[in-house]
Amino acid sequence: MRESTLSLKERQRQQREQLILHASEKILLEKGYHEMCMDEVAARVGIAKGTLYLHFSRKEDLVLALLELQMQAILQNVQEAVSAPGSVRSRLETLLATSYMRLKGERGRLFYALFGAVELRPLLRSRHHALLDQLLSSLEVLLNEGKASGEFDPAIPTTIMLHTFSSLLASYPFKRLLLDEMVTPEELVQYVGKIFFRGVANPQRAYVESLA
Repeated sequence: MRESTLSLKERQRQQREQLILHASEKILLEKGYHEMCMDEVAARVGIAKGTLYLHFSRKEDLVLALLELQMQAILQNVQEAVSAPGSVRSRLETLLATSYMRLKGERGRLFYALFGAVELRPLLRSRHHALLDQLLSSLEVLLNEGKASGEFDPAIPTTIMLHTFSSLLASYPFKRLLLDEMVTPEELVQYVGKIFFRGVANPQRAYVESLA
């Protein structure tokens, strides 16, 4: 009986937390990070402020939870790409397309609203460094596979490839291009892909293919 009661309480807690996160997303999109306040979050969910603090003790914790959800979604996409069939280039292009499509929609507006809060970046690095490490490690596996298969230039350090590609995956400078519809996500993948993949292409393989 006690276990059943605790299980029900936990389910109710999780449901309430989802409502809190959903309401917070809406407020962030409407007002931005600096204008968001815990009082309004509690009011929109229909709970007491004290109940809200049982879930998140401060606004920063609430926002970091939203950022973590975004990072987990990106990490899942990367891990799926590692085990997917096809060339490494095609899998990395799929990652770029998925990322840019996400940034184009409402989630993208939320990402930029949070990314624009400079004071959150140190907190994000300290709180979610394990997730960031997992993301970079999974990308590194893909890039090393590209080297081993002959797709990518073995003379270029993987670390350089890794940080270059990760900066393209969710790059803040693309905000205006996507949100102002200066380019479509598909076009952005095409242009960014030309810059990156031509730069890391294995010159010997390219030479052999040119002779075929």
